[in-house]
Amino acid sequence: MKAVKEMTFDVNKIREDFPVLASTVNGKPLVYMDNTASSQVPNLVIERGAEYLKKEHSNVHRGVHYLSQKATTEYEAAREKVRRFINAKEAKECIFVRGTTEGINLVANGFGRKFLNEGDEIIISQMEHHSNIVPWQMIAEERGAKLRIIPMNETGELIIDEYESLLNERTKIVAISHVSNSIGTINPVKQMIETAHKFGVPVLVDGAQAAPHIRIDVQDIDADFYAFSGHKMFAPTGSGVLYGKKEWLEKMNPYQGGGSMIRTVTLEKTTYAGLPEKFEAGTPAIAPSIGLGAAIDYLDSIDLDAAFAHEHELTEYALERLASLDGVKIIGTATERASVISFTIEDVHPHDIGTILDQEGIAVRAGHHCAQPVMDFYGVPATARASFAFYNTKEEVDALVDSIQKVIDVFA
Repeated sequence: MKAVKEMTFDVNKIREDFPVLASTVNGKPLVYMDNTASSQVPNLVIERGAEYLKKEHSNVHRGVHYLSQKATTEYEAAREKVRRFINAKEAKECIFVRGTTEGINLVANGFGRKFLNEGDEIIISQMEHHSNIVPWQMIAEERGAKLRIIPMNETGELIIDEYESLLNERTKIVAISHVSNSIGTINPVKQMIETAHKFGVPVLVDGAQAAPHIRIDVQDIDADFYAFSGHKMFAPTGSGVLYGKKEWLEKMNPYQGGGSMIRTVTLEKTTYAGLPEKFEAGTPAIAPSIGLGAAIDYLDSIDLDAAFAHEHELTEYALERLASLDGVKIIGTATERASVISFTIEDVHPHDIGTILDQEGIAVRAGHHCAQPVMDFYGVPATARASFAFYNTKEEVDALVDSIQKVIDVFA
């Protein structure tokens, strides 16, 4: 019998890689649980960014001198790291963008203006982040198309039968989140993509919350487009990727015009460069993209399966502990979920929860989380949201729960 490799994960050793975790806030040890908004950055990424800025900084793709060639080599090396990380067929299918929002806007405009016409339909879900709602509303209004909405149930899971009934000959694209940023639901995107493809409909997946917590294989799920942000997966802000199948990207028009994305320019006409340059107008976010490559190096250096298992265990532990508190209600109870917990406390506004927790050194998010339709569905104006990364600990969960009890006591 083949031996099963034992997963090893030393969270205390991992924490040493993230300097901010040694900080204090209001005289208390920092407990950072706002990872869904933005994760922290390890030393390896910080040092790589500093090295680039100190010794390699130059513009890319447009110089014959040493620094330009060096910067170009490192920038394109980061693209290849992305390709491997998500298992794309070719590096040129990976477009560097500033984040998920820009990636979705690229598709909404590049695809929408080419393929959407009056009466066509776009399918999104009720649990989408605003960045996967607003761009589609804008392009639908411009092109005379219509948005169709996949509903969800009380547990926070999409109603798949309803999704299948929405697909028809007028459907031109489906845009869905892999993981909900507001309630943590992991959607069955592979199944949903397969269903859409039966109708010949391409699918864009918002992977912003999946990339830090789930192994991504765009070929396995057969995504036509997949967007994610670097700053949620231990890289600098201003970094991100839109993956697109080559056959779609080659058909689409550029989202922005300018330098780098051209083949020829005359005063009468412009012809466009090939992939990926076609969609990367102007000077790109060079340092953040190289930082994203370094973040992938960091993730490659640890036992990711064990890290994800640690996150799952932490989430289950937190859910169990929070359930013991009177007046605390968990919003969204999907069976398949990532390390995101949204909750309310009876008669306490989430902003008050966040403020009191901050006094205890605990960073959570309070608000509608750019998911107002989800808040409307549950009949709440906002929630408090604790979200974990693999550097969080059970002791920090205990600190969170103890501090929530203080909130309850203050408002009792």
